[in-house]
Amino acid sequence: MSEQMLYRALSRAVLFRLGGGDPERAHHLTMAALARIGRVAPARRTLARLLDTPAPRRVFGLDFPSPVGLAAGMDKNAVAVQAWPALGFGFVEVGTVTAHAQHGNPQPRLFRLRTSEAIVNRMGFNNEGAAALATTLAAAGPVGVPIGVSLGKSKITPVAEAVEDYLTSLRLVHPYADYLAINVSSPNTPGLRSLQDRAPLDELLGAMTAEAAALAPSRPDGRPVPVLVKIAPDLTDHAVAEVLEVCQDRGVAGVIATNTTLDRSGVSTTELGMAAEVGGLSGRPLRRRALGVVRFVTSHSDLPVIGVGGISDVDAALAMLDAGASLLQLYTGFIFGGPGLVRDINRAVAARDAGEN
Repeated sequence: MSEQMLYRALSRAVLFRLGGGDPERAHHLTMAALARIGRVAPARRTLARLLDTPAPRRVFGLDFPSPVGLAAGMDKNAVAVQAWPALGFGFVEVGTVTAHAQHGNPQPRLFRLRTSEAIVNRMGFNNEGAAALATTLAAAGPVGVPIGVSLGKSKITPVAEAVEDYLTSLRLVHPYADYLAINVSSPNTPGLRSLQDRAPLDELLGAMTAEAAALAPSRPDGRPVPVLVKIAPDLTDHAVAEVLEVCQDRGVAGVIATNTTLDRSGVSTTELGMAAEVGGLSGRPLRRRALGVVRFVTSHSDLPVIGVGGISDVDAALAMLDAGASLLQLYTGFIFGGPGLVRDINRAVAARDAGEN
Protein backbone atom coordinates (compact mmCIF):
# COMPACT_ATOMS: atom_id res chain seq x y z
CA MET A 1 0.00 0.00 0.00
CA SER A 2 1.39 3.40 -1.00
CA GLU A 3 1.88 6.15 1.56
CA GLN A 4 -0.98 8.13 0.05
CA MET A 5 -3.32 5.12 0.11
CA LEU A 6 -2.28 4.45 3.70
CA TYR A 7 -3.05 8.05 4.62
CA ARG A 8 -6.46 7.81 3.00
CA ALA A 9 -7.26 4.66 4.93
CA LEU A 10 -6.04 6.07 8.22
CA SER A 11 -7.68 9.44 7.66
CA ARG A 12 -11.05 7.83 7.11
CA ALA A 13 -10.59 5.60 10.15
CA VAL A 14 -9.02 8.10 12.55
CA LEU A 15 -8.75 11.70 11.37
CA PHE A 16 -12.33 11.95 10.20
CA ARG A 17 -13.50 10.67 13.59
CA LEU A 18 -11.75 13.42 15.52
CA GLY A 19 -14.20 15.67 17.31
CA GLY A 20 -16.82 12.96 17.45
CA GLY A 21 -17.28 13.04 13.69
CA ASP A 22 -17.90 16.81 13.59
CA PRO A 23 -15.82 18.04 10.61
CA GLU A 24 -15.30 21.52 12.00
CA ARG A 25 -14.19 20.33 15.42
CA ALA A 26 -11.85 17.83 13.74
CA HIS A 27 -10.43 20.70 11.70
CA HIS A 28 -9.70 22.76 14.82
CA LEU A 29 -8.04 19.80 16.53
CA THR A 30 -5.87 19.22 13.47
CA MET A 31 -4.89 22.90 13.32
CA ALA A 32 -3.95 22.81 17.01
CA ALA A 33 -1.75 19.75 16.44
CA LEU A 34 -0.05 21.37 13.45
CA ALA A 35 0.48 24.57 15.44
CA ARG A 36 2.34 22.54 18.07
CA ILE A 37 4.47 20.86 15.41
CA GLY A 38 5.24 24.24 13.88
CA ARG A 39 6.73 25.47 17.13
CA VAL A 40 9.22 22.56 17.33
CA ALA A 41 12.12 23.03 14.93
CA PRO A 42 13.37 19.39 15.05
CA ALA A 43 9.88 18.16 14.16
CA ARG A 44 9.70 20.56 11.23
CA ARG A 45 13.12 19.45 9.96
CA THR A 46 12.19 15.76 10.21
CA LEU A 47 8.98 16.27 8.24
CA ALA A 48 10.75 18.37 5.65
CA ARG A 49 13.34 15.63 5.04
CA LEU A 50 10.49 13.19 4.35
CA LEU A 51 8.20 15.40 2.32
CA ASP A 52 10.12 18.27 0.76
CA THR A 53 10.79 18.02 -2.98
CA PRO A 54 12.09 21.19 -4.64
CA ALA A 55 10.55 22.20 -7.96
CA PRO A 56 11.25 25.94 -7.99
CA ARG A 57 9.17 28.54 -9.78
CA ARG A 58 9.36 32.33 -10.12
CA VAL A 59 5.93 33.90 -10.51
CA PHE A 60 4.80 37.56 -10.19
CA GLY A 61 8.27 38.43 -8.95
CA LEU A 62 8.36 35.87 -6.14
CA ASP A 63 10.44 32.71 -5.74
CA PHE A 64 8.49 29.57 -4.86
CA PRO A 65 10.47 26.48 -3.79
CA SER A 66 7.73 24.29 -5.28
CA PRO A 67 4.48 24.96 -7.16
CA VAL A 68 2.03 23.41 -4.68
CA GLY A 69 0.54 25.82 -2.18
CA LEU A 70 -2.03 25.66 0.57
CA ALA A 71 -5.29 27.35 -0.40
CA ALA A 72 -7.04 29.92 1.75
CA GLY A 73 -9.63 28.62 4.18
CA MET A 74 -7.51 25.92 5.77
CA ASP A 75 -5.50 28.13 8.13
CA LYS A 76 -7.60 31.27 8.39
CA ASN A 77 -5.76 32.76 11.35
CA ALA A 78 -2.24 31.50 10.48
CA VAL A 79 -2.05 29.39 13.64
CA ALA A 80 -0.01 26.67 11.89
CA VAL A 81 1.84 28.85 9.40
CA GLN A 82 5.25 27.50 10.46
CA ALA A 83 4.22 23.88 9.92
CA TRP A 84 2.96 23.97 6.34
CA PRO A 85 6.35 24.30 4.59
CA ALA A 86 7.52 21.19 6.46
CA LEU A 87 4.62 19.29 4.83
CA GLY A 88 5.99 20.15 1.39
CA PHE A 89 3.99 23.25 0.55
CA GLY A 90 5.88 25.79 -1.55
CA PHE A 91 3.67 28.65 -0.40
CA VAL A 92 0.86 29.24 2.06
CA GLU A 93 -2.23 31.40 1.68
CA VAL A 94 -3.81 32.28 5.01
CA GLY A 95 -7.25 33.80 5.60
CA THR A 96 -9.70 34.68 4.26
CA VAL A 97 -9.40 37.53 6.76
CA THR A 98 -11.73 40.50 7.17
CA ALA A 99 -11.28 43.97 8.64
CA HIS A 100 -13.59 43.07 11.52
CA ALA A 101 -13.33 39.84 13.50
CA GLN A 102 -16.41 37.72 12.92
CA HIS A 103 -17.85 34.37 13.99
CA GLY A 104 -19.13 33.42 10.55
CA ASN A 105 -22.34 31.58 9.83
CA PRO A 106 -24.22 29.39 12.35
CA GLN A 107 -23.08 25.79 12.78
CA PRO A 108 -23.19 23.21 11.32
CA ARG A 109 -21.51 24.79 8.32
CA LEU A 110 -18.97 22.22 7.09
CA PHE A 111 -19.95 18.90 5.47
CA ARG A 112 -17.75 16.09 4.12
CA LEU A 113 -18.84 14.09 1.08
CA ARG A 114 -16.46 11.15 1.39
CA THR A 115 -17.50 9.15 -1.65
CA SER A 116 -17.31 12.23 -3.86
CA GLU A 117 -14.10 13.45 -2.16
CA ALA A 118 -15.76 16.82 -1.77
CA ILE A 119 -16.69 19.33 0.89
CA VAL A 120 -19.61 21.73 1.20
CA ASN A 121 -18.97 24.74 3.40
CA ARG A 122 -20.83 27.87 4.36
CA MET A 123 -18.30 29.11 6.91
CA GLY A 124 -18.86 32.80 6.18
CA PHE A 125 -15.30 34.10 6.67
CA ASN A 126 -15.03 33.17 10.35
CA ASN A 127 -11.74 34.74 11.50
CA GLU A 128 -10.12 36.80 14.23
CA GLY A 129 -9.72 39.89 12.05
CA ALA A 130 -6.92 41.50 10.08
CA ALA A 131 -5.24 43.12 13.10
CA ALA A 132 -4.98 39.79 14.91
CA LEU A 133 -3.64 38.09 11.79
CA ALA A 134 -0.98 40.78 11.40
CA THR A 135 0.11 40.21 14.99
CA THR A 136 0.32 36.44 14.44
CA LEU A 137 2.34 36.77 11.23
CA ALA A 138 4.69 39.28 12.83
CA ALA A 139 5.36 36.87 15.70
CA ALA A 140 5.90 33.94 13.31
CA GLY A 141 8.56 35.74 11.29
CA PRO A 142 9.87 34.31 8.00
CA VAL A 143 8.76 30.73 7.36
CA GLY A 144 10.88 30.00 4.29
CA VAL A 145 8.11 30.14 1.67
CA PRO A 146 5.96 32.97 0.30
CA ILE A 147 2.93 33.85 2.40
CA GLY A 148 -0.24 35.04 0.72
CA VAL A 149 -3.08 36.68 2.60
CA SER A 150 -6.63 36.32 1.32
CA LEU A 151 -8.79 39.40 1.99
CA GLY A 152 -12.58 39.41 2.14
CA LYS A 153 -15.38 41.80 3.03
CA SER A 154 -16.69 41.94 6.58
CA LYS A 155 -20.31 40.81 6.78
CA ILE A 156 -21.35 43.91 8.75
CA THR A 157 -19.95 46.20 6.05
CA PRO A 158 -22.43 47.17 3.31
CA VAL A 159 -21.34 46.29 -0.20
CA ALA A 160 -21.35 50.01 -1.02
CA GLU A 161 -18.58 50.47 1.60
CA ALA A 162 -16.58 47.39 0.63
CA VAL A 163 -13.59 49.30 -0.77
CA GLU A 164 -12.63 50.89 2.53
CA ASP A 165 -13.18 47.57 4.32
CA TYR A 166 -10.69 45.83 2.02
CA LEU A 167 -8.27 48.75 2.29
CA THR A 168 -8.33 48.51 6.08
CA SER A 169 -7.22 44.87 5.88
CA LEU A 170 -4.57 45.62 3.26
CA ARG A 171 -2.99 48.31 5.42
CA LEU A 172 -2.83 45.99 8.41
CA VAL A 173 -1.39 42.87 6.77
CA HIS A 174 0.71 44.13 3.86
CA PRO A 175 4.02 44.21 5.82
CA TYR A 176 3.74 40.45 6.37
CA ALA A 177 2.28 39.34 3.02
CA ASP A 178 4.27 38.30 -0.02
CA TYR A 179 1.07 38.64 -2.04
CA LEU A 180 -2.56 39.56 -1.41
CA ALA A 181 -5.54 37.65 -2.79
CA ILE A 182 -8.73 39.69 -3.19
CA ASN A 183 -11.58 37.28 -2.50
CA VAL A 184 -14.72 38.57 -4.22
CA SER A 185 -16.01 35.10 -5.09
CA SER A 186 -17.06 33.28 -1.93
CA PRO A 187 -20.76 32.33 -2.10
CA ASN A 188 -21.13 32.53 1.69
CA THR A 189 -21.11 36.32 2.30
CA PRO A 190 -24.26 38.09 1.07
CA GLY A 191 -23.58 40.36 -1.89
CA LEU A 192 -19.89 39.52 -2.14
CA ARG A 193 -20.00 38.01 -5.62
CA SER A 194 -21.56 41.22 -6.97
CA LEU A 195 -18.09 42.73 -6.54
CA GLN A 196 -17.01 40.65 -9.54
CA ASP A 197 -19.16 42.88 -11.79
CA ARG A 198 -17.12 45.26 -13.92
CA ALA A 199 -17.84 48.61 -12.24
CA PRO A 200 -17.47 47.60 -8.56
CA LEU A 201 -14.48 45.40 -9.37
CA ASP A 202 -12.79 48.25 -11.22
CA GLU A 203 -13.31 50.57 -8.25
CA LEU A 204 -12.05 47.97 -5.75
CA LEU A 205 -8.98 46.90 -7.70
CA GLY A 206 -8.11 50.47 -8.58
CA ALA A 207 -8.08 51.37 -4.90
CA MET A 208 -6.19 48.23 -3.85
CA THR A 209 -3.41 48.49 -6.41
CA ALA A 210 -3.03 52.22 -5.77
CA GLU A 211 -2.74 51.64 -2.02
CA ALA A 212 -0.25 48.82 -2.57
CA ALA A 213 1.86 51.19 -4.68
CA ALA A 214 1.64 53.94 -2.05
CA LEU A 215 2.81 51.54 0.66
CA ALA A 216 5.66 50.10 -1.41
CA PRO A 217 8.41 52.33 0.13
CA SER A 218 7.65 50.84 3.56
CA ARG A 219 8.34 47.29 2.35
CA PRO A 220 11.85 45.78 2.54
CA ASP A 221 12.17 45.40 -1.24
CA GLY A 222 10.49 48.73 -1.98
CA ARG A 223 8.05 47.03 -4.36
CA PRO A 224 4.26 46.99 -4.15
CA VAL A 225 2.85 43.80 -2.72
CA PRO A 226 1.42 41.80 -5.67
CA VAL A 227 -2.38 41.88 -5.77
CA LEU A 228 -4.23 38.84 -7.11
CA VAL A 229 -7.95 38.26 -7.67
CA LYS A 230 -9.79 35.03 -6.84
CA ILE A 231 -12.71 34.30 -9.14
CA ALA A 232 -15.73 32.02 -8.97
CA PRO A 233 -16.13 28.97 -11.18
CA ASP A 234 -19.78 29.89 -11.74
CA LEU A 235 -19.03 32.96 -13.88
CA THR A 236 -19.85 32.81 -17.58
CA ASP A 237 -16.98 33.10 -20.05
CA HIS A 238 -18.15 36.64 -20.85
CA ALA A 239 -18.03 37.58 -17.17
CA VAL A 240 -14.56 36.06 -16.77
CA ALA A 241 -13.39 38.03 -19.81
CA GLU A 242 -14.66 41.25 -18.18
CA VAL A 243 -12.86 40.39 -14.94
CA LEU A 244 -9.65 39.84 -16.88
CA GLU A 245 -9.97 43.20 -18.64
CA VAL A 246 -10.35 44.97 -15.31
CA CYS A 247 -7.42 43.04 -13.83
CA GLN A 248 -5.15 44.00 -16.69
CA ASP A 249 -6.29 47.63 -16.67
CA ARG A 250 -5.62 47.91 -12.94
CA GLY A 251 -2.22 46.21 -12.88
CA VAL A 252 -3.27 43.09 -11.02
CA ALA A 253 -0.42 40.58 -10.73
CA GLY A 254 -2.38 37.37 -11.23
CA VAL A 255 -5.59 35.38 -10.94
CA ILE A 256 -6.59 32.54 -8.63
CA ALA A 257 -9.01 30.20 -10.39
CA THR A 258 -11.22 29.06 -8.81
CA ASN A 259 -13.23 29.41 -5.60
CA THR A 260 -15.96 26.97 -4.52
CA THR A 261 -19.03 26.38 -6.69
CA LEU A 262 -22.79 26.44 -6.23
CA ASP A 263 -23.10 23.69 -8.84
CA ARG A 264 -23.53 20.12 -7.63
CA SER A 265 -22.64 18.29 -10.85
CA GLY A 266 -20.44 15.26 -10.34
CA VAL A 267 -21.51 14.54 -6.77
CA SER A 268 -22.20 10.87 -6.02
CA THR A 269 -25.92 10.05 -6.12
CA THR A 270 -25.55 8.61 -2.62
CA GLU A 271 -24.52 12.03 -1.31
CA LEU A 272 -26.97 14.32 -3.07
CA GLY A 273 -28.84 14.90 0.18
CA MET A 274 -25.80 16.27 1.99
CA ALA A 275 -24.66 18.07 -1.15
CA ALA A 276 -27.94 19.98 -1.09
CA GLU A 277 -26.72 21.86 1.99
CA VAL A 278 -26.36 25.58 1.28
CA GLY A 279 -22.76 26.59 0.61
CA GLY A 280 -19.85 26.27 -1.76
CA LEU A 281 -18.70 22.89 -3.05
CA SER A 282 -15.00 22.06 -3.36
CA GLY A 283 -13.13 18.88 -4.27
CA ARG A 284 -13.12 16.33 -7.06
CA PRO A 285 -16.49 17.32 -8.65
CA LEU A 286 -15.11 20.81 -9.31
CA ARG A 287 -12.17 19.51 -11.36
CA ARG A 288 -13.59 19.88 -14.86
CA ARG A 289 -14.98 23.38 -14.39
CA ALA A 290 -11.88 24.68 -12.59
CA LEU A 291 -9.71 23.32 -15.39
CA GLY A 292 -11.94 25.00 -17.96
CA VAL A 293 -11.73 28.36 -16.23
CA VAL A 294 -7.93 28.13 -16.02
CA ARG A 295 -7.74 27.32 -19.75
CA PHE A 296 -9.97 30.29 -20.53
CA VAL A 297 -7.98 32.70 -18.37
CA THR A 298 -4.61 31.65 -19.75
CA SER A 299 -5.83 31.75 -23.35
CA HIS A 300 -7.36 35.23 -22.97
CA SER A 301 -4.68 36.99 -20.92
CA ASP A 302 -1.02 36.94 -19.97
CA LEU A 303 -1.77 37.01 -16.24
CA PRO A 304 -0.17 34.22 -14.19
CA VAL A 305 -2.76 31.84 -12.75
CA ILE A 306 -2.86 29.86 -9.52
CA GLY A 307 -5.00 26.85 -10.36
CA VAL A 308 -7.19 25.44 -7.60
CA GLY A 309 -10.22 23.19 -7.61
CA GLY A 310 -10.52 19.41 -7.83
CA ILE A 311 -6.80 18.65 -7.58
CA SER A 312 -7.08 15.30 -5.85
CA ASP A 313 -4.28 13.36 -7.57
CA VAL A 314 -1.10 13.84 -9.58
CA ASP A 315 -2.87 13.59 -12.94
CA ALA A 316 -5.23 16.41 -12.00
CA ALA A 317 -2.30 18.56 -10.89
CA LEU A 318 -0.37 18.01 -14.12
CA ALA A 319 -3.52 18.69 -16.15
CA MET A 320 -3.92 22.01 -14.35
CA LEU A 321 -0.34 22.96 -15.19
CA ASP A 322 -0.87 21.86 -18.79
CA ALA A 323 -3.91 24.15 -18.91
CA GLY A 324 -1.56 27.03 -18.19
CA ALA A 325 -1.50 27.39 -14.42
CA SER A 326 1.82 28.63 -13.05
CA LEU A 327 1.13 27.43 -9.50
CA LEU A 328 -1.34 25.12 -7.77
CA GLN A 329 -3.26 25.18 -4.52
CA LEU A 330 -4.77 22.35 -2.48
CA TYR A 331 -7.57 22.39 0.06
CA THR A 332 -10.02 19.51 -0.21
CA GLY A 333 -7.48 17.34 -2.02
CA PHE A 334 -5.13 17.76 0.93
CA ILE A 335 -7.86 16.80 3.40
CA PHE A 336 -8.52 13.55 1.55
CA GLY A 337 -4.99 12.89 0.25
CA GLY A 338 -2.75 14.19 3.01
CA PRO A 339 0.90 15.30 2.84
CA GLY A 340 1.70 12.41 0.52
CA LEU A 341 -0.32 14.10 -2.21
CA VAL A 342 1.74 17.29 -1.86
CA ARG A 343 4.97 15.30 -2.08
CA ASP A 344 3.79 13.20 -5.04
CA ILE A 345 2.75 16.24 -7.06
CA ASN A 346 6.02 18.01 -6.35
CA ARG A 347 7.99 14.91 -7.34
CA ALA A 348 6.05 14.56 -10.58
CA VAL A 349 6.59 18.22 -11.44
CA ALA A 350 10.29 18.04 -10.57
CA ALA A 351 10.69 14.93 -12.73
CA ARG A 352 8.96 16.62 -15.63
CA ASP A 353 11.08 19.75 -15.20
CA ALA A 354 14.22 17.61 -15.29
CA GLY A 355 13.03 15.88 -18.45
CA GLU A 356 12.42 19.19 -20.18
CA ASN A 357 15.91 20.52 -19.39
